[in-house]
Amino acid sequence: MAVSSRSTSPVYTDDAVRGFALATVLWGVVGMLVGVIIASQLAWPSLNLGIPWLSYGRLRPLHTNAVIFAFGGCALFATSYHVVQRTCQTPLFLPWLAKFTFWGWQLVIVLAAITLPLGYTQSREYAELIWPIDILIAVVWVSYAVVFFGTIGIRKVRHIYVANWFFGAFIIAVALLHIFNNIQIPTSLTHSYSVYAGVQDAMVQWWYGHNAVGFFLTAGFLGMMYYYIPKQAERPVYSYRLSIVHFWALIFTYMWAGPHHLHYTALPDWAQSVGMVFSLVLLAPSWGGMINGIMTLSGAWHKLRDDPILKFLIVSLSFYGMSTFEGPMMSIKTVNALSHYTDWTVGHVHSGALGWVGLISMGSMYYLIPKLFGRKQMYSVRAIELHFWIATIGIVLYIAAMWIAGVMQGLMWRAINPDGTLVYTFVESVKATYPFYVIRLLGGLLYLSGMLIMAWNTVMTVRAGKVAVVPVPPVAAAHA
Repeated sequence: MAVSSRSTSPVYTDDAVRGFALATVLWGVVGMLVGVIIASQLAWPSLNLGIPWLSYGRLRPLHTNAVIFAFGGCALFATSYHVVQRTCQTPLFLPWLAKFTFWGWQLVIVLAAITLPLGYTQSREYAELIWPIDILIAVVWVSYAVVFFGTIGIRKVRHIYVANWFFGAFIIAVALLHIFNNIQIPTSLTHSYSVYAGVQDAMVQWWYGHNAVGFFLTAGFLGMMYYYIPKQAERPVYSYRLSIVHFWALIFTYMWAGPHHLHYTALPDWAQSVGMVFSLVLLAPSWGGMINGIMTLSGAWHKLRDDPILKFLIVSLSFYGMSTFEGPMMSIKTVNALSHYTDWTVGHVHSGALGWVGLISMGSMYYLIPKLFGRKQMYSVRAIELHFWIATIGIVLYIAAMWIAGVMQGLMWRAINPDGTLVYTFVESVKATYPFYVIRLLGGLLYLSGMLIMAWNTVMTVRAGKVAVVPVPPVAAAHA
């Protein structure tokens, strides 16, 4: 509830939350637009117009960084700053430092948008940014940790709610991963060499790469799930005990799964097998968390009919469950022999990115933005409903096209004549894939259209509302 700024009671410090929430929507549009452009280039390569900085090889890392770290990162900053205050019953620790993290993170995003199209890169998946930007990321991230854990340190309630465990683990793990994967020897302002080499370099990169998925794109967003689903459903978490088991099992297991990206490489076979085994074990905590989130609606299933925000939040869990079943299956060596290097992997990544990360972020923002601007709900609830269906249809088109294309590619590449020669040339597999690239583009266009609807709805909500000043309640109860 909005109150007068003249109130003498302590208030939640939501300036950074507001900034990150609005930036989430902005960068979502930008990142998904770049995704649509490169999907178009894969179907019609001449669309790069012969301009080097518009080529697929330069725009593709811009797309992944924009969607993961700009859109997803801003959503994580916004929700973690919001949740930690409400569950700890205290304003943010060092609010000026929280504002620094906002402007510092936006600077990181802008520098990425400049350097990647110009071709400045470390050529490391999800870690392409050059070393000066890596240092800025580390400074911003340490500041983020100070604000988040400082707020927990000054909390007014003894209990630390489970969402904060997930947010906290995500912050610590990402710091660890980012620093160790980016230990570089600079040769100039824009170039450096990794201190690792050969198979060790690959192992460290995919220890980072898979855990960027495990902690940045899973643990942090599970923090959103454990707060915003109970709040929107107005129901307690289905099983608090299960949430704690979910946390510890997931955090322990994820760290070991990275080697499954390196099957059939120079990595020792035992290390590949360790990655496969831990990937299979991951299925249990992942599905435990999914079940816990969905079953929170027990006794309130009827709300799904009329509440589009709940649709976003609950369907995101369905995609989370599907992706965390598919991932362990693809880590099995015999399955991986078919799937690796094909568009099946692209479909798997996007079922998690569009279905899990995208929908949970959008649902959380639809819950959060009205409250930040003194409104009971978004400007248009019907627009939220329209966004949900457009996005969901887009996801299904995208991932179904990539699954079919991927399995087809894998089967064509391994088909052998009786004399040992290949049945199909590589060019034939590319030609056979073309229709699915067009379907993938259509799915991406629908998803981007949904994001544009969200942007319009957000602008109208902000224009119709006003900055909300929310007092810290004097009693130890969860507060929105």
